Amino acid sequence: MAALQRTILGGERMAAVWLHDAQIQKEANNCLALKRVVFVGDSRIRQLFYSFIKIIDPEQREVGNKHEDISFLHKSSSVNVEFLWYPEANNSMKERLISWTHEGSLKPDVVILGAATWSIKLRSGSSETLQRYKVNLTAIAVHLEKLADHGEVYWVLQDPVNEEVLSEDRKMITNQQLEQYNEAAADVLNRNGRSRIRLLAAARQAALETIAQSDDGLHLPESTRNVGAMVLMNSMCNNKLRPIDGSCCQTVPPPTLVQKLSAFFFLGSAVLFVVLHVLGNNRQRRHVPPDVESLEEKKPATAGAAPGPKELFKALGRMGIIMGYFYLCDRADVFMKEQKFYTHSTFFIPLVYIIVLGVFYYENSKETKFLNREQTDEWKGWMQLIILIYHVSGASAFLPVYMHVRVLVAAYLFQTGYGHFSFFWLKGDFGLYRVCQVLFRLNFLVLVLCVVMNRPYQFYYFVPLVTFWFAVIYATMALWPQILQKKANGSGFWHLGILAKLLGLLIVICIFAFSQGFFEHIFAVWPISTLFELNGSVHEWWFRWKLDRFVVIHGMLFAFLYLVLQKRMVLFEGKGDALFSPKISNVLLFLSVVSFITYSIWASSCKTKTECNEMHPYISVVQILAFILIRNIPGYARSVYSSFFAWFGKISLELFICQYHIWLAADTKGILVLIPGNPSLNILVSTFIFVCVAHEISLITNDLAQVIIPKDNVALLKRLGAVGVFTLGVLLLSRGSHNTHGA
Repeated sequence: MAALQRTILGGERMAAVWLHDAQIQKEANNCLALKRVVFVGDSRIRQLFYSFIKIIDPEQREVGNKHEDISFLHKSSSVNVEFLWYPEANNSMKERLISWTHEGSLKPDVVILGAATWSIKLRSGSSETLQRYKVNLTAIAVHLEKLADHGEVYWVLQDPVNEEVLSEDRKMITNQQLEQYNEAAADVLNRNGRSRIRLLAAARQAALETIAQSDDGLHLPESTRNVGAMVLMNSMCNNKLRPIDGSCCQTVPPPTLVQKLSAFFFLGSAVLFVVLHVLGNNRQRRHVPPDVESLEEKKPATAGAAPGPKELFKALGRMGIIMGYFYLCDRADVFMKEQKFYTHSTFFIPLVYIIVLGVFYYENSKETKFLNREQTDEWKGWMQLIILIYHVSGASAFLPVYMHVRVLVAAYLFQTGYGHFSFFWLKGDFGLYRVCQVLFRLNFLVLVLCVVMNRPYQFYYFVPLVTFWFAVIYATMALWPQILQKKANGSGFWHLGILAKLLGLLIVICIFAFSQGFFEHIFAVWPISTLFELNGSVHEWWFRWKLDRFVVIHGMLFAFLYLVLQKRMVLFEGKGDALFSPKISNVLLFLSVVSFITYSIWASSCKTKTECNEMHPYISVVQILAFILIRNIPGYARSVYSSFFAWFGKISLELFICQYHIWLAADTKGILVLIPGNPSLNILVSTFIFVCVAHEISLITNDLAQVIIPKDNVALLKRLGAVGVFTLGVLLLSRGSHNTHGA
């Protein structure tokens, strides 16, 4: 076991993880399963022992005899905790420690020791006793170091006493004496500065404030003892459980080989950019990014020469700097994280702010078509901002908010079905170039994060979900018979053909949805499993896929109906015109408002997430369609849009992904703390950086797409072949390494 730097766990260095009792108990049992923990010492150590086992089993009572050994075994987790009565640091304690160091003996995984008050009491606090204490500790320290080879060793420093309340036979135990003994312990146990014996002092800070509440002046109040026990538990378990709120006692895992190689790659790109810049390679101007769709794809570049190598290395260098910031925020031990605590105000007050800002920036649209480009960007933008507020406030704890946000996620997928179906139906472009553009746009940032942050692809669940459904839409539209609008214009028979295709897709979805075993069997096959597994299982992928399994086909069907009606000139899309005749428009508006409100009432009355999630796939489309009709039937509503929301809509994909590490941090479980002690300023600063980074990544993705994906199919196929061979090699190596470790 590698040598650990001595750590005094106390005062400003501790940050106990205060969770619900059931959660604490569960985590403690998971951490200590099959372990043996031994407390050695006097009555104060016995107090710490009882507080410690109450974390493991809150029902435990203090039933042992005072000056005897006590044992505790938690059957479900096989945690064995013992208290051994050794009130003095003497030969008896040393002999017990020696017995554990013999080869073949059953060694404790954790040893917690402490003693001093009995030595002071029995010998009236003489100076000779203090010297003997130092000598005994010196002899004991040798064996404690040996035990540290096998597990963890803690020496508990003495807590203060309330001298005024002490009984007559304890009056010689003074705080001055205890400080001398603590200094002696610290000096002996850390003489060379590299001891692996940890000094536990956390409860002393709390005891200074609460010792006056002690009944006998010697033993701490239960609340103070619990602090010491919780910090001790943190010290044992934080490095394994890795809590998110900046608690003590964690070590930062070293970067993997892949992470190191990625760092060298980005660093090398930056160096090459500097070299090209110095050499005066300035012939290529930076390509002006085209208008980009925020979720599905970027539009193809406008005419002009593709960026040269200097622009390529510049983009990679910028990406490297950004990835360095990601790593510092969420993998290095630089910034703290804090827990989320939901209150209605933390969600609804920011929600009101963004609504006011969005309304303030309303402008006239360039076009008034149904679901025009500016309107869809606006839609994506306000949905993304609500999702961000939902995540940072921990609003998933409030079921009505949870269900409405589930509809927002479904609406993104609805737009995926609507947008891609419309493109294929109208353009008929199934070319490799466009497919690669879409896939690169969706996956570039996530794939880089998988490498830099050492996370599986499925961890960023929304991108695999959208990528999967794009592939499904592409296959549905591209496979024989290819039915496009041009062909359907010649005969209404082809309309039935496209409906038959959608029906076939619906049947396949139902087959997968009603057979979880079949679904998991298909997606657990290597190498597909590398894309869909999380923690060795595809269950999370199954849950995410099943939750919104119908909404993409709803989007495709809605796009088909709209485009057919538009072609037959049934709709009125002029400026200021209602979408339908006045009577039909009024009826549809009324039904939409009623449907919207009805869904909200249902979501608010739903009792459990499980119950709500079962119904969600079937009824989420109701609120989505209601919103679309309310937003588009009135001509004046189609004529305006919020530029504020639309701006965020254009980078919504980057915002959704970047929040994992540089805004929420701790892989979305906590909140990044750049400025400790000032939550308001911290959220302002971290949000500003987060949004700027997301916008910059959007530009970088566009720059790289122009270089990496050539329009020439032959060149593109060569690059795809090279990428495929490289990816297969990496997968084979990782699989071989995994099998070796498993054996």
